[in-house]
Amino acid sequence: MHRRSFVKKSALLSSGLLVGNQVLAGLYSDQIINVAMIGCGDRGKGVLSVIKSMPSKYRIKAYCDLLDFRLKEAEKYVPADARAVKNYRQILDDKAIDAVFIATPLSEHFHIAKDAVLAGKHVYLEKTMTYNIAQALELKKIVTQHPKQIFQVGYQYRYSPLYFKVKDMIQSGYLGKVSQIDCRWDRNGNWRRAVPDPSLERKINWRMYKEYSGGLAAELLSHQIDFINWAFETQPTEIMGSGGIDIFKDGRETYDNIQAVLRYNEKGMIGNFGATCGNAHDGYLFKIKGTKGSVSLLTNTGLFYPEESAKKDLGIVDGVSGATKIVVNKDGGIPILDKATLDGTNYALEEFYKSVTTNKEPASNINTGTQAAICVAMCNEAIYSGNNQYWKKSYDV
Repeated sequence: MHRRSFVKKSALLSSGLLVGNQVLAGLYSDQIINVAMIGCGDRGKGVLSVIKSMPSKYRIKAYCDLLDFRLKEAEKYVPADARAVKNYRQILDDKAIDAVFIATPLSEHFHIAKDAVLAGKHVYLEKTMTYNIAQALELKKIVTQHPKQIFQVGYQYRYSPLYFKVKDMIQSGYLGKVSQIDCRWDRNGNWRRAVPDPSLERKINWRMYKEYSGGLAAELLSHQIDFINWAFETQPTEIMGSGGIDIFKDGRETYDNIQAVLRYNEKGMIGNFGATCGNAHDGYLFKIKGTKGSVSLLTNTGLFYPEESAKKDLGIVDGVSGATKIVVNKDGGIPILDKATLDGTNYALEEFYKSVTTNKEPASNINTGTQAAICVAMCNEAIYSGNNQYWKKSYDV
């Protein structure tokens, strides 16, 4: 049996893959949306490159950054007639611009997103949605009062066919009772960017300073935290954490080595979320472990590992002969999809276009973005204070 048959015969629901393909097709409208980018750092330029590849859907009218060299770097991603500005309010005042993409330092997310919503723009806001819990709850209130405007948060995994499929596996009970989640996003490097002028240190390396940044939890682990919220339709009850500046004693304030343990009482699960700047061996690691099997995910591919005791029930071995019925890897893993998916930003921008042109709420919206922002803020409070954090009723969305 070919691995394609695994997807059909293993009782996995197909909605995720179908949704992913429909999103990618993007056949919703012949409308072109006039957009602007606010923040032209690495992430902003990355999103601009994807927007540039979608000329039938988006027209880049303007782009904004405080730093001249970033505006210069962004020129190759925008049309010649796009306007470069340093004050984002010039973009919000432009009636010709329908939607804005926001990829600024985390500390600026709330203020710019709030102003954009009040200016009548559709908003695509990069994760993490806000710097703290109070901002998340206030922004949620504001966005809810403007239902005709689309508000999407940049958690790309919510649009990936692979991650849709894994959500289906979880919700259909294919993994059995899940009790453990292991996540890492590790790198070996100081996470520092070159600074042409010492006065620009905090503007360029903002991720290293608490005034601007949520550190590793916000920049990396928030993706996996958000996926667990989505896939299990839950949120953590209690968060424990620890960390330190253990590797790079270079004046940074955000920790370069962290670990958070999230307890999901309602689901009977423990989630382990960690990141270090001191070792890159594991890189991106995402494992979800259930009584019938586990999944091991990368950003664009994934494997399913059935438990021996569940292979017959799952249709993976012949009930009479005991012979394996499908193609497996040498380590016993079964590919979840036939081929690797695209970079998640492609799917997310297709979804944003669909949402704007059909007035349909995106999968990663103000409610889910609020939930994830609260989780990240709780993680950081636990990590930096050493005190356990508990979900409050007022956080429910």
